Amino acid sequence: MLKENLQSVEENIKKACEEAGRKREEVTLIAVSKTKPVEMLQEIYDQDIRDFGENKVQEMCDKMEVLPKDIKWHMIGHLQTNKIKYIIGKTELIHSVDSLHLAQEISKQAVKHNVQADILIEINIANEETKFGIDAGDTIQLVREIAELPNIHIKGLMTIAPFVENPEDNRLYFRRIHQLSVDITKENIDNVSMDVLSMGMTGDYMVAIEEGATMVRVGTGIFGERNYNK
Repeated sequence: MLKENLQSVEENIKKACEEAGRKREEVTLIAVSKTKPVEMLQEIYDQDIRDFGENKVQEMCDKMEVLPKDIKWHMIGHLQTNKIKYIIGKTELIHSVDSLHLAQEISKQAVKHNVQADILIEINIANEETKFGIDAGDTIQLVREIAELPNIHIKGLMTIAPFVENPEDNRLYFRRIHQLSVDITKENIDNVSMDVLSMGMTGDYMVAIEEGATMVRVGTGIFGERNYNK
């Protein structure tokens, strides 16, 4: 089943890229594997997927121990400052930085461990009270402040769009994120690139790709519904 699910997601990504006149290589598929057992991750790994996204530090560390070492791990969940030391230098990308305080701690741990940390700024694009992320209007100021910290590099933006029945309803949010990345690029801030737009999940990743996503985070579409009772 997992193989078929993945094939279906792959076909959708190709279709969305064609629709947008983009190359398939421009989009990285992150298999969001939170709450899923390592056997399922291994099965997807065996289909040549190397990017996996986790929400919780402990779960990510446990999986790192037993799964192949060439996996690129993405921290996509809200990150507490006291947990940073466990993943610093072990993650490909931290997607969920939404405050100077968090960035300062990442920078501090990166310096301490003599590593470089790549991050994305998480934007709460629809101003939902239940979601983390910075207000779009405050982003450029935050980017300027983080850009001055040592051993930390801003690579782009991330957002979690609202949960909607019709993916078209999120198009305007993805468009705004893309425009924000263009605005930040124009500011020409040292130590900042906007190469990565991490947006789009199982319900709306095709629309996100059409609007410029370079990373899509697909969990349910690959692994099926999550079981939170475990």
